[in-house]
Amino acid sequence: MFVVLIISGVIMGLIAAVPIGPVNLICIRRSFAFGPVNGFVSGLGAALGDGVFAAITFFGLTWIAELIQSYDVIIELVGGALLVWFGVHTILSPAAGKVEDGDKNEPGASTLVRAMVSTFVLTITNPATLIAFASMFASFRALVGGANSYVDAGFVVAGVVGGSAGWWLCLTSVIGIFHTRITDRTVRIINRGSGVLVALFGLAVLIHVVMKVFALNG
Repeated sequence: MFVVLIISGVIMGLIAAVPIGPVNLICIRRSFAFGPVNGFVSGLGAALGDGVFAAITFFGLTWIAELIQSYDVIIELVGGALLVWFGVHTILSPAAGKVEDGDKNEPGASTLVRAMVSTFVLTITNPATLIAFASMFASFRALVGGANSYVDAGFVVAGVVGGSAGWWLCLTSVIGIFHTRITDRTVRIINRGSGVLVALFGLAVLIHVVMKVFALNG
């Protein structure tokens, strides 16, 4: 049974990780600019964020889910503002080229930790991810009967994190092949383009928050 639980979690992790969104763009951009290790660590931060929402859902921590839903406007506001900041920061940052393997300026452990923390925070400030896992939980329960214990839930959550992390390992490994071949000019274009898209995602979130506030007060 635990194999079915883990496989189900892996599938849900892939469903959460594969669609292109602002966090994905940030991870892909970092893979091209700083190499696959930085990109994978950034993706791992997103995977851990997915794991948090999966744990809230499958461990039945309804009070946390209700708390998130109660403050969803504030959380979305913070998340949208962070996305705009990330996007603008990327656009306005010095037009540095890629960092080659072995380069003395290659990001160290502290930079990798910051990369992981940043994508983790961006992931958990998106309440829509919690709703997505709640929907997947309903489908999961219909197909395999649900997680009947905390141990079962633990297997599912581990599968979610593993599936999401596995996706980022594969994707950043492929990007790593091109990382050694693309020019600095191409990396700068990727940086600028991803910065614009991430900022636009953030603006869309902020506009959505404003519309939600007006709807609640209307």
